[in-house]
Formats: sequence, structure tokens, C-alpha cells
Amino acid sequence: MRFWPFKRSRANYYELLKRLHAFLKPGTYVEIGIRQGESFEFARAAAHAIGVDPNPLLRYPLWSEAKVFPMTSDEFFASHDLHKELDGNPVELAFIDGMHLFEFALRDFINLERYARRSSTILVHDCYPIDAITASRERTTQTWSGDVWKLIVCLKKFRPDLELTTIDVPPTGLGIIRNLDPGSTFLQSRLESICQEFIPLDFEPIASEKARHLNRLENDWNRIRILFGVRAKTGVAGVFESALSAFRGASTGR
Repeated sequence: MRFWPFKRSRANYYELLKRLHAFLKPGTYVEIGIRQGESFEFARAAAHAIGVDPNPLLRYPLWSEAKVFPMTSDEFFASHDLHKELDGNPVELAFIDGMHLFEFALRDFINLERYARRSSTILVHDCYPIDAITASRERTTQTWSGDVWKLIVCLKKFRPDLELTTIDVPPTGLGIIRNLDPGSTFLQSRLESICQEFIPLDFEPIASEKARHLNRLENDWNRIRILFGVRAKTGVAGVFESALSAFRGASTGR
């Protein structure tokens, strides 16, 4: 397998996740695909934290407010009421990092949005792939993002109401989805046809302009804060307004 080294000077997605937790301070948190629990640990301040993974190999002890369900996300949502698991509260922050295939990420998004509120945030790993090889559905490399990137392209087409941004953070990006609509049924009602359209999609056609297609934003915390309505720390007048305008333009593809 091929391996892509990354410069230590560039903060990776774990550091960004930790910063987002500290900034958003979610009362409820759900993570799909917790593996050894490194990112799940960032939710220790949440009143309720739910982890879902068919084979969790936790390196850290769970705390009293945390629950881990050893099953696939499809099984979990089919057999559990997430509102009840969160003591009647909506999902404030969620992180999708399960199967690296488009249809799984799409179903996870649909299921999580139903339990969220408009001000909630859903994060998605692996939305900014390195190249066509690592962005394919078949794993042939050590660093592999799969075709999760298609989720951003799909949502841009079918859910223009969402605020979609992909942070270019090593190794394979972090998607940020805002302005959620828990009452939307569009994706669920057309799930089969959407999968038929996007599963065969290749990365090559968008590779030359992947920044535009995937709504890329550099890993700059001052600019990321703007996504949540917080002014950047700068003395330059007009930077906030121009950056917000640029983001809105990227979200609509204009």
C-alpha cells in the first residue's frame, strides 16, 4: 500500500475536532465510528455522549454520561430512538467517521439530521481526498478516504438549503454541515435513486476543481469561526463581511 506523509506543522483533524468541541461546547454528542475512542474523548464535557461502532476497541475508560453501542449505525438507528438515548434532547454535535463509502455516510447523515435542530452541526471525516486512488471505493492504499467526498457533491445538488464547507485539514479533510432541517424527507424519499446516481461517480471529473466542487476552506481557525457566526479576530475592517460572502458563494456554487 502507498502512504502519504504529512508535515507535522499542519494541524490534523483531531486537533480541529478538539478545538470545535471546546468552542461549541455541545450538550449532546453522537459519533459514528469511534474505533479506539480518540475523538470520542473530546466529548467528556457533554451531558450525553453516544458512540456507535460495530467493533469498538476503546483505549480509554468510559465516563458516566457516555454510552457506546457495539453495532453498525444502520442497526442502531433501526432499533433505537436517539431522542430517548439523549434524554429527550436533540443532537447538538455529531461526527460521521464510519464506513468510508458514500451510501453509508449518506444514511448516517439522514438519520442524524432527523434528531438534530437547525443550529446543530454535523461533521464528516474524509470529505477532501488526496487523489483519485485514495478517493475510490476500493481500498488499495494505507491512507484511504473512500468515496465519502460524494456526500458533499450530493448535498450541494439536492439540499441547497444546507451550509456546506470542507476544511482542508490533513489527512483527508473535515466536512462541516450546518443549517440542518430535521423535518426534511427529501433525501430519504429518494435514497435509492440518489445512490444509483452517485455510487458510480468517479473522482477524476472533479479533481481539477475539487476545491470548488467540495466547498474547500483552508484550515484557518479565524475563518472557521465565521461559519458559526463569530467574527474573526482581526483589526482589518471588512474582512468578516467579505469572508462570509465568499463562503455563501461557495455554498451555492456561484
